Amino acid sequence: EEFFAEWSLRAWDSGVESLRRFAVALARKIRGVISHCRRPLGIGFLEGINNKIKVLKRMAYGFRDDEYSFLKIRAAIHGDGRRT
Repeated sequence: EEFFAEWSLRAWDSGVESLRRFAVALARKIRGVISHCRRPLGIGFLEGINNKIKVLKRMAYGFRDDEYSFLKIRAAIHGDGRRT
């Protein structure tokens, strides 16, 4: 965070308009960039979660209780070696 703050000041002071625009655009996304650096989350993990949800939806076809469905999804995702 400190590095980005210093870099963005240098980018702004450079007077290069395209660099200034890039610094402004990056500033809007910096929280996500820093979060990814701290805790990288691979696409494989997310695809696995999506697949589990799809399977549960197929198994629960016809049930009308949404709350129960969400509980089943949470149990499937967190039930085996809780990943936080």
